[in-house]
Amino acid sequence: MLDPVSANRTKGATLETCRACKADDPYLFLAYGKHSPAQMLIRQDDLDKEQPSFPLNAQVCLECGLIEVADQIPENFFRHYLYVPSGAATMHSHFDEFSSVLAERAGEDGLIVDIGSNDGLLLAACNSRGCTTLGIDPAANIAELAAEKGVRTHIDYFHPASATQVRDTYGPARVISTTNTFNHIGDLHTFMEATCILLAEDGTFVIEVPRAKEMVERAEFDNMYHEHVSEFSLLSIMKLGAFCGLEVTDAKRLPGIHGGSMRIFLTRKSAHVPAEPIVADMLAEETACGMLDKATYDQGVMAFDETGEILRSMLDELKAGGKKIAGYGASARGNTLITYFGIDNKYLDFLVDKNPLKHGLYSPNTRIAVRPVEAIEEEQPDILFMLAWNFFDEIYEQQAEFRARGGKFLVPLPTPRLVG
Repeated sequence: MLDPVSANRTKGATLETCRACKADDPYLFLAYGKHSPAQMLIRQDDLDKEQPSFPLNAQVCLECGLIEVADQIPENFFRHYLYVPSGAATMHSHFDEFSSVLAERAGEDGLIVDIGSNDGLLLAACNSRGCTTLGIDPAANIAELAAEKGVRTHIDYFHPASATQVRDTYGPARVISTTNTFNHIGDLHTFMEATCILLAEDGTFVIEVPRAKEMVERAEFDNMYHEHVSEFSLLSIMKLGAFCGLEVTDAKRLPGIHGGSMRIFLTRKSAHVPAEPIVADMLAEETACGMLDKATYDQGVMAFDETGEILRSMLDELKAGGKKIAGYGASARGNTLITYFGIDNKYLDFLVDKNPLKHGLYSPNTRIAVRPVEAIEEEQPDILFMLAWNFFDEIYEQQAEFRARGGKFLVPLPTPRLVG
């Protein structure tokens, strides 16, 4: 991850230029209000203290389709991080598949560098295939978890100086990957400069991120928060890469990851790699769904707000009927959703999460206690409100005992529904 200090021109809590294509005047379409950082969970001793909070405003560049928020996270926020992908079985199988792709691109002796490598889940899968790997991540606490998996990590933000240091020490990278990290980056152009320093001349840069197209089509605006400063269209990545001589040459739709994601492959223009047909197909999809039209976003916000009204009505009815409701997943997107919709401890008795780093803490803004998943059987709530709705299928299968005793799931997106 890059040290999140934005080089884009800002005006208070909004951007004056697109952080990808640098076009002027992104369109402000959704003001969420003031939010504390969505991963900044609260310790019990700090419950009476005021949390730092910042305006959260979603803008879209109508030249490239990048959805973005102004980057206001305090410097060094990611030095201690709470999200790890290992808690979701879906990510284990996904990264196993992805590691085979990276291994093929790297060849027999090529170095694979993963930016924002987190607890090393992806690189551990690469290591099992005999690859040479290195992670780069600023969070020392998470790097310790990676080391337990046999993954080595260069602990630093990713910028030109650290890229130069890594290249001088380990040589150029045949493959650079970044999964669900590129959307955290405030200064994309400096990140790309660092990528070009570290990438071999015949190397491949692979980005996995949630896709803005799915977010817009389904009005899934819970995925915008201060740590996720960008939601990318394919066009936005294409225009960004052109600034530093990188071209999009392949892509893959990932509908089951984070509510709808994409995998993008970039190579140096000088390598003369022809683009696969899927690149043109995905660009056409984005144009067809209106990603460069103001009206698309205005209609999406109306749908998102309507979702909030329906959810509060459903929760009011359930609480009036004496139901105990727990939230499943103290995720950043979940915290954004309940903060914006005004769903607090009036509705949710507690939250559960698989990640032990979050246990004993409280959600930002709403201050709801986070407990281990075992609390579901201990407290026996009637309803699980799915904050981690993007992993609903997996969680549904895991909660057989909850279902057997008549428990139901309230799934907020893409359409509010009660599942028995």
